[in-house]
Amino acid sequence: MTAYKTPIGRTPFQLLYGKACHLPVEVEYKAIWATRLLNFDLKTAQEKREMDLHELEEVRLDAYENSKIYKERTKDFHDKKILPKDFKSGDHVLLFNSRLKLFPGKLKSRWSGPFYIKEVLPYGAIALIGKNEREFTVNGQRVKSYAADIIIPEGPSIPLYESSQA
Repeated sequence: MTAYKTPIGRTPFQLLYGKACHLPVEVEYKAIWATRLLNFDLKTAQEKREMDLHELEEVRLDAYENSKIYKERTKDFHDKKILPKDFKSGDHVLLFNSRLKLFPGKLKSRWSGPFYIKEVLPYGAIALIGKNEREFTVNGQRVKSYAADIIIPEGPSIPLYESSQA
């Protein structure tokens, strides 16, 4: 309850009660001090309580704004890491096998395939066709393009070592 929370800039106790959390001895001392300060004047105590409530509302609004800013920043940070994937019908892709985590092999790849894309469906879904001509639909985030059939043009050859024969 007294741990400081970075995103909202307050402790949970401060959000709930509008003041810092103290030990019971300090609270009792402050209560006596507050009653002596106010001299049991109900009007002054009422005004102070109203001011405290307004201040608490401002603290809560500040915490809400800080939380909103924190969520926007973390969303932007994670959205930057998402790479756009543009697939077309007829492309070759590899499919990520998420179930391999349960029984991993040391050198076994989690990517299976290649598969052909039959159709790109709305909202990121992709219809794939396997080797046995069976069609199934997967989430587009689970596939990546397969580049085995792309031919890289050869440029001038570069020797890997210098021959010392002269």
